[in-house]
Amino acid sequence: MTQTADKLRLGVNIDHVATVRNARGSAYPDPVRAAEMAQEAGADGITAHLREDRRHIRDEDIDGLMAALTAPLNFECAATDEMQAIALRYKPHAVCLVPEKREELTTEGGLDVARNDNRLGDYISPLRDAGCRVSMFIDADADQIRASARIGAAVVELHTGAYCDFHAEGEFAKRDAELERLRDGAAFAHSLGLEVHAGHGLTYDTVAPIAAMPEVVELNIGHFLIGESIFRGMPDAIAEMRRLMDEARR
Repeated sequence: MTQTADKLRLGVNIDHVATVRNARGSAYPDPVRAAEMAQEAGADGITAHLREDRRHIRDEDIDGLMAALTAPLNFECAATDEMQAIALRYKPHAVCLVPEKREELTTEGGLDVARNDNRLGDYISPLRDAGCRVSMFIDADADQIRASARIGAAVVELHTGAYCDFHAEGEFAKRDAELERLRDGAAFAHSLGLEVHAGHGLTYDTVAPIAAMPEVVELNIGHFLIGESIFRGMPDAIAEMRRLMDEARR
């Protein structure tokens, strides 16, 4: 298979608009409004992670997003019975399965598909039957990629967090090694027929090398864009990310 240099899609994660709202227990800022603004500003999709403890996105936010959006919704969740039932009720465009620990500040690593392939294969079957595109959020590891293909996932989203952390810490040799691992993972996943996405921790400074990977067709970016929106507004923040992505793709 040959990947063309088609426009790279940008999914905007609006979780942390809800984080700000929940800090005061108020009704604002509204993550649905943020999603509509992101959509108008050129986001190709919206991502929302409904955590088990509802620390940011809440059930009523998913109601609002499904009603308001014309862009596809990527519903991130843990592989629990509760989340499966919610996904089957809403039938979003995509369901991305992520690991989740209640004590973590953010998702700390990829899902271990290789050790849980039988359970995850059974878990995603009804989601696939309902028309959801199922994605596995994984590290760029050959065993995890191979297992994701084996259980019938349509997509893998490669975890870029370590790459971004090494860059921020000035550990450039480690950053470059992780970047090479991501490149190899993207190529391997594509060779198995998986659609390749990437995300976690990406910023203006780190996005270009990931966006330049020809096999990657979508980036999901949230925390940085929401933070940057405080200073420059959401349309400008998204436009700059879009510019950097497009420039890297040429």
